[in-house]
Amino acid sequence: MSELSERNKKILWAIIQSYITLKGPVGSSTVTKRYPLGLSPATVRNTMADLEELGYIIQPHTSAGRIPTEKGYRLYVNTLLKESLYINKVLLQRLSNRLRLIEKDVNRLIKETSKTLSIFSNYLGIATSPKADEITLKYIEFIKHRENKVFGVLISKEGIVKNKVIVLEDALTQKQLDKINNYLIDELTGLTLREIKAKILTQISQEKTICDKLISNALRLCKDIIAWETEHMYYAGEISGTTNLPDFATMKQIKEIFKAIEDKHLMVKLLDKMAASEGVQVFIGSENILSEMKEFSMVASTYNEGGRTLGTIGIIGPTRMDYEKVIQIVDFTAKTLTQIFSER
Repeated sequence: MSELSERNKKILWAIIQSYITLKGPVGSSTVTKRYPLGLSPATVRNTMADLEELGYIIQPHTSAGRIPTEKGYRLYVNTLLKESLYINKVLLQRLSNRLRLIEKDVNRLIKETSKTLSIFSNYLGIATSPKADEITLKYIEFIKHRENKVFGVLISKEGIVKNKVIVLEDALTQKQLDKINNYLIDELTGLTLREIKAKILTQISQEKTICDKLISNALRLCKDIIAWETEHMYYAGEISGTTNLPDFATMKQIKEIFKAIEDKHLMVKLLDKMAASEGVQVFIGSENILSEMKEFSMVASTYNEGGRTLGTIGIIGPTRMDYEKVIQIVDFTAKTLTQIFSER
């Protein structure tokens, strides 16, 4: 059972929403003027005292109004995640139009998505590309280049294109390469790169039992082309799109958050924690695993294809971010990306 009455919740909600909008401590008179609660300022003041005692709000200094604590935000966010949000159809339609404009070029899609999240939220949008191991092979071909070099092309079901010039120990004719292409397409189409790597390793370890030298060459060529240079690309939206991010932070905090953001290994680690979760996740202040983000909040979600988690998107902003708007943006964007990748 909640320790808060419905009246106390309404007043807490009013404080949080007013603080998000006004960006400053909220007094009882502000609550009564902005919200038709049918309560006197004295009653609101008494309720504020109760909320402060319970740890949902604090008074930053004497004679000031109140501001929410992480505990207050957490109750507010948990309620938002459980209830049906007011849907801003105009905002979501504009967001859909922008994402659909960039969907054809999957190699730019995730980078542009991070920028889009920044533009629509006015905070910092972040995104990881599909993990190389989780993309599915659609087509693979090797073309003779010159002498002992071949040009390899790999296309994933998700639309990612990989090409590479490979140097062979022994030269192969195009006729031999065509047989290799047919063999690999028959054997590997529809498998993820993780499954392909495992299959190649198994078969290469059993090479002595493989009589066909062509198969051996095929496995080695395939192993070479799927050796992805970067396992997991991470993108952050434009800094210019984060006008609301540092509005109450010190310069030291701003530098720390941007330093953490620039450390792609840390951010990928943070976003990878989302892979096992479904739906929108909200990390408030000290709930973040990165010490540099203790003064900020992150709203994130995964995007998928065929039940497989491909990557993660999110928005980083101040703890007093507009959670209702940001949750909608992240949830809609993740679902749109899932649909885009599922349509390929």
